Amino acid sequence: MLTIGHRGAAGDEPENTLLSFRKAIDLKVDMIELDIQLCKSGEMVVIHDYSLERTTNGNGFVADKTLDELQKLDVGKGQAIPTLQESLEVIGNKASVNIELKCRSIAAELCRTLNYFIEKGILQLKNIIVSSFILDELLIIRELLPSVKISLLFEELPEEFDTVASQLQAFSINLNFEFLTQDIVDRIHAKGYKVYTYTVNKPDDKERMKAWGVDGIFTDFP
Repeated sequence: MLTIGHRGAAGDEPENTLLSFRKAIDLKVDMIELDIQLCKSGEMVVIHDYSLERTTNGNGFVADKTLDELQKLDVGKGQAIPTLQESLEVIGNKASVNIELKCRSIAAELCRTLNYFIEKGILQLKNIIVSSFILDELLIIRELLPSVKISLLFEELPEEFDTVASQLQAFSINLNFEFLTQDIVDRIHAKGYKVYTYTVNKPDDKERMKAWGVDGIFTDFP
């Protein structure tokens, strides 16, 4: 069962920061999960929430701020909101990376960036997963980067999950562990997909996921 650092090592360092990614690497995670969205000036920035209040000393919405404005904010411990490029340079091939798309109109730019990092040898295609709740963006990813692994995100598993997953040639189904059961894990595996689950922070929950045959857990405390 893979250990996936949720937003890096979000239980130990400010989430989705370079410090958090370095901490996760130090803890020898198998994979690092991070979230991306577009800011007003068009760059891909690594931040989960659409608004700034919870994780920074700023306010307002990410989409309404330029990169320069965003990077003047403090995410904690003197950390700034990183760009995706900065984050990938830190992670490199030290761990696999799960990039979650949080907004629309970002897929094409992400594919251009991933192709650049793959061509430069900074990333290996086999170490990249792209995930999202937004089906339209994942369909664009599949078209532009046919060989990349794609994960479908759900809170609970819909009955028609395989219809969507097969259309995307999905690698895994990523679900909220609170809605997960042994039967659901078995159903997904029977269709040929991996099962990753979020966000598992307690040892008892971790052991239960392992017993059920879950393939990977997202955790704040890798």
